[in-house]
Amino acid sequence: MLLGYNTNGLAHHDPFDALTLLREIGYQSVAITLDHGPLNPLAAGWTENLKRLKGELQRLGLRSVVETGARFLLNPRLKHEPTLVSAAPEDRQIRMDFLRRAIDAAAFLESDCVSLWSGTRRDAASDELALERLAQSLRPVLRHATNSNVTLGFEPEPGMFIDTLKSYHRLLQWIDAPHLQLTLDVGHLWCQGELPIADYIARWGERIVNVHIEDMRAGIHEHLMFGEGEMQFPPILAALAKAGYQGGLHVELSRHSHEAPTAAKKAYDFLKPLLDQPLRQSEI
Repeated sequence: MLLGYNTNGLAHHDPFDALTLLREIGYQSVAITLDHGPLNPLAAGWTENLKRLKGELQRLGLRSVVETGARFLLNPRLKHEPTLVSAAPEDRQIRMDFLRRAIDAAAFLESDCVSLWSGTRRDAASDELALERLAQSLRPVLRHATNSNVTLGFEPEPGMFIDTLKSYHRLLQWIDAPHLQLTLDVGHLWCQGELPIADYIARWGERIVNVHIEDMRAGIHEHLMFGEGEMQFPPILAALAKAGYQGGLHVELSRHSHEAPTAAKKAYDFLKPLLDQPLRQSEI
């Protein structure tokens, strides 16, 4: 596994400065949240910024994943909107077009995956109708990912239509493809009572292509600094090692941007000794 950090936790930094900062701390991977500024794939100058981004990742020796969870990039008034389950087809198309751009970026950067989620059901649509919308929206996105040889990591997100691994499993009954894998946020499992976390990692290990990690309290979807929540991390890291996961373990502290250098260093210092221990055990 490679320790990584999500750029959504460095919102007040120039993204290229953020990469250097993370590498200096010791991080080996970065979860790149496409958002306003140089990382906006909808803005003028994106092609040049993408080339620069690839050059910086190569210079610093950083692996990457592409994250698509920017809060207000597509709609300045509604967080995360529009989505793959929005009521209006034209709104769903906006999200699909954005995801295609993210896939193109990941292919160019040679990123491990593109991470995405369903979105929130904001109307009175039944479960069946919402699943139909999601599946219909995902299919062309998946075709584009397959043609681009890019893996998608679908993330169950508290409060969204696909919120748990149980509902993710239901989605797979509607649409399943080799390039539709899993982004696992271990804090979300704790928040929603999908326990023991190690058992879920063992069950889903073959699909995991991206991991988000932070501390959290039961029933409260708030990403916390390690030690401020209720989670026990050694069994989680040991389970990931046992499952053979070798991708990025990306710290997601999007509300800690005001203290990003300190938060990133503190998270690294907490996780690195714990990460080393299960890896040694797995090699015995």
